[in-house]
Parts: sequence; C-alpha cells; structure tokens
Amino acid sequence: MIILLGIFHVGSVRALAVEDKYPQRIVSLAPFLTEELYLLGVEDRIVGVTSYCTRPEQAQTKEKVGSVKEVNVEKIVMLKPDIVLASPLSDVKAKNKLNSLGIEIIEFSAAKNFTQICEQMEELGRIVGAQEKTQAIIRKALIKVTRIGKDIAELPKPKVFIQVGANPLFTMNKDYFIHDLIVRAGGINIAAESCSGIYSREKVVEANPDCIIIVNMGIVGEKEKTMWQQHGMLNAVKNSRIYIIDSYIVCSPTPVSFVESLKKIVAFLHQKGKK
Repeated sequence: MIILLGIFHVGSVRALAVEDKYPQRIVSLAPFLTEELYLLGVEDRIVGVTSYCTRPEQAQTKEKVGSVKEVNVEKIVMLKPDIVLASPLSDVKAKNKLNSLGIEIIEFSAAKNFTQICEQMEELGRIVGAQEKTQAIIRKALIKVTRIGKDIAELPKPKVFIQVGANPLFTMNKDYFIHDLIVRAGGINIAAESCSGIYSREKVVEANPDCIIIVNMGIVGEKEKTMWQQHGMLNAVKNSRIYIIDSYIVCSPTPVSFVESLKKIVAFLHQKGKK
C-alpha cells in the first residue's frame, strides 16, 4: 500500500511522500477527479466513486460509495483503497474517520482559475505516475485557451450575470473559476466584486447585464429563465440573451472541460447562441 503523509492540500507547504509504487486502488469522491483519472488512462485503478461521477459514461459502472457530501465509510474500507481523493465538499467526518483508520486522504482545494485547474491535474498526474500524459493534456488545453483569447481580443465585452442557484439567488464572484471563464470568454462579470455568492435580483436589474447564463438546474433552470424574462427592460431580455448551460460542465472543472465550457460561453457572449 502506498504511504502518504496526512491530508494533502494542493498549493500548501505540506509534502506528499510516495514509496516506490503508485496507488493501484483509488476511491474518488469528486467528479472532476474521477474524470481526470479517466483522461489520464488510469481508470482501471478506480475502485469506487460517488453517484455524481457520471463523466465519462463508463464511470457510472464503478462501485458507488455515496454522494459528493455524504459517503459510506464502511464501504470505502471494504474496497481497501491505497488512497482516497477528496474535495472540500467531501464529508469532513468521513474524511477524519478514514484517516483514523489508516486510509490516507488527498484533498484537492477548489480551483479559482484555469491555472489552478491545470496545477491540480499536474499534481494528480504525479500521484498516479502519469506525468507525461498530464503535460500533453494541459499543453493542448492551454493552446486552445490562448487561441480563443486571441480570437475575441478585439470584440466588445458584454456584461454578464451567471446564476448557479435560485433560493437564495447565487452567483460566482472573482474567487471562483467560473469568473475566470467569463473573463477569458471576453465578458464582464457583474458580480466579480461581490463579498459572497449570494446576490439579489435587484442588484442584477440595477447592473442591467447584456447576457444572463443560468447553470442548468433541471426544471428550476427553465423556471428561472421565465422569471428573468419578466424584467423586460434588461438588455439580456430585450435581446433574447438568456442561456442555460450544463451544470456538470461548469461545476466539475478539468483542463478539458474548461475549454469545452469556454467555447460555449464565447458563443453565448459573442454570437447568436442557442437560447
């Protein structure tokens, strides 16, 4: 079994010590980590995932150990993992219990931008021994992000409101990677300087965004679109620029999904995207 020291936080000074072999039995408690393991070609080492780990489709066949926030500790123990990959959303009590049982946890913090997303995948690549493939994936994503940036550099910058929750109304300020998505797509995030993600409809109306992007919440997403359409004086409403985007794409960041999301948001901000 691989030997790790404590819980690893990407970007911290706490070191990861690894013996001569890489982990062969991995439990992933975060969808983005599961997806990255598949991108790195080490999916055969995954012995457990959450019910939210649905990409790629093959991940749905893996043993389920719970949801993102609640996991079955006993089930994880039975799977005899070398490591458990976690996120800040993972159940703190479960992480502490697993650690006390001698099962090591590697926790990845929430990435704030594309650079941190790439850094986290680099660390994952080192952990599983897939450094070369990691670098190839990141290099390809960086080239695409750079090219997109050059293509839209001279275009007007529309004001954008991105909604990720309804009750209360929730958005993303500059501390979230989705803000980086908006900026790199050539937009201005009206909530960038907000103290938190909680926002009010009054503030949105006052800022009068040119574009509203609703992160898909199923039926709620369509309901929210209808509610915004009642504010006929908003530029986003007058110009029919209210869009709905897949929640998985913008809430489970990998270098690859970042590019995918960036392309969609660029289309929303600068073209007649699908309404």
